[in-house]
Amino acid sequence: MMKGLKKWRLFSLLAALTVFLAGCGQEELSTLLPAGEVGQDQFNLLMLTVIIMSVVILVVVLIYVIAIVRFRRSKLGEKHIPEQVEGSHTLELVWTIIPVILVIILAVPTVYYAYKLGDVSAMDAVDEEGVAENLVVDVTAKLYWWEFEYPSLGIVTAQELVVPTDEKVYFNLLAADVKHSFWIPAVGGKMDNNVENVNKFYLVFEKESKDLKDGVFYGKCAELCGPSHALMDFKVKSLPRAEFDQWVTAMQATDDRVADVATSEGEELFKNNSCIGCHATSAVGETGAQGPNLATFGDRNRVAGFMDHTTESLKKWIVDPQQYKPGNLMPATTHFSDQELDALAEYLMGLTVEK
Repeated sequence: MMKGLKKWRLFSLLAALTVFLAGCGQEELSTLLPAGEVGQDQFNLLMLTVIIMSVVILVVVLIYVIAIVRFRRSKLGEKHIPEQVEGSHTLELVWTIIPVILVIILAVPTVYYAYKLGDVSAMDAVDEEGVAENLVVDVTAKLYWWEFEYPSLGIVTAQELVVPTDEKVYFNLLAADVKHSFWIPAVGGKMDNNVENVNKFYLVFEKESKDLKDGVFYGKCAELCGPSHALMDFKVKSLPRAEFDQWVTAMQATDDRVADVATSEGEELFKNNSCIGCHATSAVGETGAQGPNLATFGDRNRVAGFMDHTTESLKKWIVDPQQYKPGNLMPATTHFSDQELDALAEYLMGLTVEK
């Protein structure tokens, strides 16, 4: 009976591991399926490390097994004493030189890739007319959302980063409150967002996100920052350069615009209930708003970064945001009637530049 139970325990353990490891094959969030130059470099370094460590483990286990088999008591007897090799210069050289060689093999590519990723000298490059030659995005992490500013383009967005493919995108990383960490697992990273100093690095997006399961890459905060750390997600849309330029043009055209649907009641509610004091509905501007920019809310993949992008989820979030993301700074709004909530949700869903 006990043997049968032990077998079922082992089966349950293997089944649970299968569920967890299934996440390793998702292109939108797996480090094992790199979708960019930086991610590929990091994957290559990871594989080199795994191979070297596997060889070391294999050699150690082999020596261990040989020792157990050759020198077991049942074979050599109780009084057998193996040959003593204490003070062997040959062995001492072997277990000193081999680890040094392995460390060098690991150190050289590690240092190379570290300096390669840290080379942001082209970030400030401009052409003869003073126009930035490369795309730079200022990333500000806040409790518990992300703000993305494109300073050379004069636009701001939140929660969804949009980037062109097949070129270096440079990032300035900063935090507005506590330490966070910017990470797009499938593309590369991660790097800290600090409050007092700016970290800089670049990523290359070689795959269009539209081909992925949800049409986006998944980004995460990789630094424990509070009770809703696990819910501090953002999404990334990678587009061909021509489509990215079209998106930029559409974003720049949102200055002083209203929603694309005729929901004047929802717009009035938004303006008259302090919503507009924290949330901008135009993508033209700079960072520093109290709440996320909503200019592209209707185009987003999720509500609050993790809830389904539906009017029902949005209404639940508006009424009691603390229930879904504890510790965030958005106050609860319980005075709206069902009709007003419907109108407000319709207005926000109509804030789009892609439809």
